[in-house]
Amino acid sequence: METMVAVAGGELWADDSGGEGLPLVLLHPGVGDSTLWEPVLPALTARHRVIRYDCRGYGRSPAPTAPYSQLADLVAVLDHFRLDRAVLVGNSTGGATSIDLALTAPERVAGLVLLVPGVSGHDLTGDELYQEVGRLAGAGDMEGIVRLGLSLWGRAGGGTPEADPAGAAHQRAVLPAWFANVGYVRSEPPAFDRLGGITVPTVLALGELDRPVVVRFNEETAARIPGCRLVRLAGSDHYPTLREPEAVTRVIEELYDSVS
Repeated sequence: METMVAVAGGELWADDSGGEGLPLVLLHPGVGDSTLWEPVLPALTARHRVIRYDCRGYGRSPAPTAPYSQLADLVAVLDHFRLDRAVLVGNSTGGATSIDLALTAPERVAGLVLLVPGVSGHDLTGDELYQEVGRLAGAGDMEGIVRLGLSLWGRAGGGTPEADPAGAAHQRAVLPAWFANVGYVRSEPPAFDRLGGITVPTVLALGELDRPVVVRFNEETAARIPGCRLVRLAGSDHYPTLREPEAVTRVIEELYDSVS
């Protein structure tokens, strides 16, 4: 069932598949919206209650009009659906938000599935990329930004819009959010040096075709989380649900079965 969830100063689109048992909550990356979960949804909803939502400005959620916190928005979603506890599945930026909740309110997190995750306080994008995106935007070259994004995060699909139309469609869809969110997202305290405080069962799946700096960072992140299981997805980049949906589903199910 689709609904709008009230959050501080705005609202979010969310979808609840319904069902019983411990729920899965899916958090999308910054390079895609909640439609990125569609390749794995049929398998997951066949067994579980699954909730996904679009962050502010993404997909069907309105753009922000006031400063906000991704962590506070996640808590608002959990409260809206009256979820005391859930398994969180976070891709990239969604992984960072999932980690933040596991550190601040571990009693609400039954387990973590981290797909090529980020970590609050660590920006792996780099100033040069921001400058290039700004230059392309100033020239009105939105397709140039799409091409740049795929060359970085979509290598498994060929790294170009021509080779990877599905990845290109996701890149195009998020560009409005990238610009609409500037100046509104509040940063959470850096989490990297606190990863040792995560107490919930965790699995981290990295994409071996992702940028080398991201692969190394994911390896370091997994090593810092007590008991974290590291999975290497040989055919994935920053879009694992597009590249290897069956493998992603398997990773989610294995973690879920270990905590339910």
